[in-house]
Amino acid sequence: MSWFNRLRNQLRENAVSREITKEMEFHLSERVDDLVAAGMTPAAARREARRRFGSLAYQTERTRERELVGWVDAATADIRYALRSLRAAPAFAAVAILSLGLGIGANTAIFSLINAVMLKSLPVSHPEELVAIKRDKGSVVTNPLWEAIRDRQDMFSGVLAFGSTDFNLTAGGEARRIDASWVSGDYFATLGVRPVAGRLIAKADDYRGCPGVVVLSDAFWQSRYAADPAVLGKTISLDGHPFEIIGVADPRFAGVSVGEHPQAFVPLCTEAIVRGANSQLDRRSSWFLQLIGRPRPGLTSEQVNARFATLAPGINDATIPLNWPADELKEYRRAAYTVSPAAKGFSELRMTYHKALYVLMAIVGVVLLIACANVANLLLARATVRQREMAVRLALGAGRGRLARQLITESLLLAALGAAVGLVFAWWGSHVLVRLLSRSDRVVSLDLGIDQRVLLFTIAVTTLTGILFGLVPAWRAGRVDPQSAMKAQGRGVAEGHRFGMGKALVVAQVALSLVLIVGAGLLLGSWRKLATLDPGFRRDQILLIDADIRGAAVPPAQRLALHEQMLTALRAVPGVRSASASQITPIASSTWNDLVRTDGFTSKNFEDAVSWSNAVSDGYFATLGIPMLAGRDFDSRETKTSSPVAIVNEAFAKKFFTTAAAVGRRFQKQEGNKWSDPIEVVGVVGTTKYQSLRDSAQPIMYFPRAQQSAEAQYVSFELRTSGVPLGIVPSATKAIAALSPRITLDFTPLDRQVAESLTLMRTIATLSGFFGLLAVLLATIGLYGIMAYTVARRRNEIGVRIALGAEQWRVVRMVLGEVARVVVAGAVLGVALSLGVTRLVASFLYGVKPTDTATLGASVLLLAAVGVAAAAIPAWRAAKLDPVTALREE
Repeated sequence: MSWFNRLRNQLRENAVSREITKEMEFHLSERVDDLVAAGMTPAAARREARRRFGSLAYQTERTRERELVGWVDAATADIRYALRSLRAAPAFAAVAILSLGLGIGANTAIFSLINAVMLKSLPVSHPEELVAIKRDKGSVVTNPLWEAIRDRQDMFSGVLAFGSTDFNLTAGGEARRIDASWVSGDYFATLGVRPVAGRLIAKADDYRGCPGVVVLSDAFWQSRYAADPAVLGKTISLDGHPFEIIGVADPRFAGVSVGEHPQAFVPLCTEAIVRGANSQLDRRSSWFLQLIGRPRPGLTSEQVNARFATLAPGINDATIPLNWPADELKEYRRAAYTVSPAAKGFSELRMTYHKALYVLMAIVGVVLLIACANVANLLLARATVRQREMAVRLALGAGRGRLARQLITESLLLAALGAAVGLVFAWWGSHVLVRLLSRSDRVVSLDLGIDQRVLLFTIAVTTLTGILFGLVPAWRAGRVDPQSAMKAQGRGVAEGHRFGMGKALVVAQVALSLVLIVGAGLLLGSWRKLATLDPGFRRDQILLIDADIRGAAVPPAQRLALHEQMLTALRAVPGVRSASASQITPIASSTWNDLVRTDGFTSKNFEDAVSWSNAVSDGYFATLGIPMLAGRDFDSRETKTSSPVAIVNEAFAKKFFTTAAAVGRRFQKQEGNKWSDPIEVVGVVGTTKYQSLRDSAQPIMYFPRAQQSAEAQYVSFELRTSGVPLGIVPSATKAIAALSPRITLDFTPLDRQVAESLTLMRTIATLSGFFGLLAVLLATIGLYGIMAYTVARRRNEIGVRIALGAEQWRVVRMVLGEVARVVVAGAVLGVALSLGVTRLVASFLYGVKPTDTATLGASVLLLAAVGVAAAAIPAWRAAKLDPVTALREE
C-alpha cells in the first residue's frame, strides 16, 4: 500500500511538499516550546531546537523520498537537462537523430514486412487451432481428393478448401481483372469470419449444379460500390456469367493466402459455371486446391496424422487419375497425408521472399550498427568538449555513477527521438517495399499496421541502441580527473590517446560499410547481367495478347479457325510488322513439359528425360527474332490429321540426338500412360530462355498449334510493332471485336513481362544499393567528424609547425595520413569480413562470384575516395590555419 500511496503522491507533488514543510515546522515549534518550558529564552530555545533537529533541508528531503518515488523525480530532471543540452547543440542533435532515425526506421520497416509475411497470424477465430492438410509434402490437391477427404474425415470440427483465381469484369474487349478465391461451403464457418453486410457462403451454397453467388471483400465493396448496402441481391458479371452478391466479408479478413487480397469469394461448385467443359471439379489431374482443418477439441496433430494413415488408402483408391503411367500410379496410391500448423496461413510470397527478407534484415542491422558507431563518435567528441562541465560537477560532489546515468539518459533520449523519426521512415519505407514486390499482374497486399510485436521490436531496438552508443561516453565521463580536465581545458593539448576509441569506431564503420558496398555491388552486378542478358529472342517492341474466347461460345471444331481469323486480323492492324500465335509466351508463369525418348539416348534419371514444350503458329520464330538454324518453319502442311512434326531448339538436338543436324530425326513424347507416334523434326532453331532468365541452355520442342491446341479456349499472340507496343491496343481491340465482341483480351509488353520476372532480384539489389549508399554516407560523416575533431584538438601543434616553416602540403599530407591509416585498417578488416559474409547471398548472384575481385577493388576505391572527400575540408582548414591565432590560445 505504501508504494501505491507514493505513486499517488507523485500526482500531487507540490501539495506533498507543502505538507512536509508544515510538518517540519510543527516538530520544530514543539521542541522550541519544550525548551522554553524548561527555562530557556525563546531565541535560545529556537537555536537549540535547530541544533538538535539537524539540517531542515536534509530532513525535508528524506521525508520527500519516503513520500514520493524518488527516481521519477531524478529521471524527470535528467530528461529536462538532456533536452536543454540537446537544444544547446542543435547541429549535433539533428545529425544524431537523423542517423538513428534512418537506422531504426530501416530495421522497423524490414521487420514490419517480416512480421506481415511470416509472423502475423490470420485475423480469424482462434488461428492457433488451424492446421494445413498436405499430401506428401505438397500443398495442393485435386477436387476429387478434396471431396474424398471431406466425406471420409471424422477428426475435424471444420474443414475447408480454397483455390486462387481471377475474374474478368468486362463482357469483352480489354479485360479488367480482379483477384478471387474458389471456396468450399464451410470456408467462412471454419475460419469464424463474420460478414459486415448480408451473409457469407455456407455449406448450402456449395453443391453440384449450384447457382452463382458471390461474397465481396470490404475493400472491393468500398471502391466499386461506395459501400452501398443496396448492392446485396444484385448481380455482378464474372467472366461473363452473372453472380448474385449475397454479402460482404469482414474488412479485417483478406483470405488465407498472405500477400494476396481476393476481392471476391465464390463457391467451389461455381467453377463448373465459369469453366464449363473445362471444369476442374472432376479432373483428377488438376491440382489447384489447398486444405485447412480445425481439429476437434482434444485431438493432437499426431492423432490426426495417425487417423489419416488409416484413411489414406481409401482416399487414394477412390481418386486414381486416368491414363497415368504405372510407376506414377504406384506412387499415387502410396501417398500419405499430414497436418502442420496453419495459424499464419499459406503464402507464395513467404516461400519466394523469406530468404531475401532475412538478408535485408541483416543488412539494415549492419546499417544500425554503423549509425550507432557514428553517434557514439559524436558523443565522444562532445564529451571531450564537455570535460570542464563534468569536472565542475565532480568537484561539487556529483558521483561518477550519477554522471554516467545522466549521459545514458541523454543517449536514450536521442534514441527515442531517432525512433520517432524512424517510425515515420518505417511507415513510408514498408509501403515502398510492398510496391517493389508488386507486379502488374500481381499486386501484393499486406497488413503493415504497427501491432504489439512491431512496437515491442521498435522499443527493444531503441533501448538497445541508446545503451549501445551511450555506454562508452558514459564510461569515459566517469574516468575524468577534475584537476587535469580543468588544466587541460583551454590549452588545446592534443589528447590522441584518449580518442583512440573514436578512431576504432570509425575503423569499424569503414569495415562494415565496405561489407555492405561489396554486397550491394555483387547484387547490382547480378541484376544488371540478368537485365541485359540476351534471352535468345528479341523482347523490344513486342506486344503480348492473351485472348479468352469462352465468351464467344465457339464449338470446339471451329476454334482453330477462329484463332486463325484473329491472327489474320491482328496482322492487318496498322503498326504491326509481324504476328504469331502460341500456347505459352516467353518467361511466363505457365509452363509445359513432357518426357522424351529417342533412339540412342539413355536418360540418367526422370528429370534428365524431360523437355520444355510449346505450341506455336507459323511466323513465331520470325516475330520473336529466334534464328532458324536448319530446316523450315511450320506452314499449311501441318493439320490435325497430318503426320506429327516438331521444331526443336539447338539444346534439344544436341542432348537427344548428340548433333545439331537433327532435321529428319524422330522422337516420341509421353502422352498419359503411353508414348506418342514418332514425331519428325522439321527444323532446328536457336536456344532461348523458357521459364526464367537464370535458366541454363535447356531443351525445348515446338509443335504446330493445329496438332496440339486446336480446340483451346485460350490463345496468346505476339505482335512485333513499329512503334510503342501499347500504342496499338485500341486498334487491336477493335480488330478482334469485329470477329466477336465477347472475346476478352489482356495486353502486356514482352519487355515488361521479362523485367517483372526479375522482381525479387531487382528488389533486393535496389534495397542493398540504397542501404549501401546510406552506410557510405554515415561513414563519411564519421570520418569527417573524427578528422574535424583531430584538427581542432591539434590546433596548437599545427600552429607551431606552420610557425616553424612547415609548408601547406605537408600539413595536408599529415591530415590525410591520419585518414589513410583509418581507411586502410577498416578496408583490411572489411575485405576479410566480406569474403566470408558475401557467401550468404551466393544464391541471389548470377554471373559473378561472391569473391569477385573487381567488385572488391571498386568498393575499396570508393571508400578511399570517400575518405579523401571527408578529410578534404579539415585538411584545408589545417593548411590555412593562422599560427598567431592558434598560439594565442595557449
